[in-house]
Amino acid sequence: MEYKYELHCHTNMVSQCGRVAPKDIVALYKAKGYSGIVVTEHYSPLTFGLNSYYKPQRLVDFYLSSYYEMKRYETEDFTVLFGMELRHYATGADYLIYGVEPEWLKQQGNLMALWEKQVYRLMHAQGYLVYQAHPFRPYILRCNPKYIDGIEVYNGKCDEKTNFKALQWALKTGKLMSSGSDFHKEEHLARGGIMTKEPIKTNADLLRVLQSGDFRLIKT
Repeated sequence: MEYKYELHCHTNMVSQCGRVAPKDIVALYKAKGYSGIVVTEHYSPLTFGLNSYYKPQRLVDFYLSSYYEMKRYETEDFTVLFGMELRHYATGADYLIYGVEPEWLKQQGNLMALWEKQVYRLMHAQGYLVYQAHPFRPYILRCNPKYIDGIEVYNGKCDEKTNFKALQWALKTGKLMSSGSDFHKEEHLARGGIMTKEPIKTNADLLRVLQSGDFRLIKT
């Protein structure tokens, strides 16, 4: 038996570009045979506002709200995990961060004000993994590969040529690989993710599987 997991998903509760409610996302992915999903809302000025430099922690509860809402619909055969898609101020690079725990996030300052080296060290101190999302999408800046663990080599919203460039970069740099639908609306449903031979029930499970490479990339 294999288990399918979505690693890149946005909802209409937090991400301004999201169009589907958490409850409906769970139903849609269950119908497609997925065993779980990682909620990776945009942790960026697009979510928090341009004046968020002065008040980011006031909005952390809002940022976590969609994860907690989706968690309400978790079942024995469908797992909901928390992740992030982080963008710094005045940059065009997006980082998918896996393993993050909500209670840890509540204790942090403004992560948008940190740069890639600082973020990498902060996340690694907790054992979290940092991936660059869709690195060859137009207007996206590629980060320094020294400060990421992996690369999203397949993104459901990118064309074949763009994803191939990401794959070649991952092979050249020797980085871990991931796949995600980059779900924002129903037409993005089940376009990516990973397939595993063991169920993923916790963020610790997810980190172990991603580091082991013992999974198959979903590419549709």
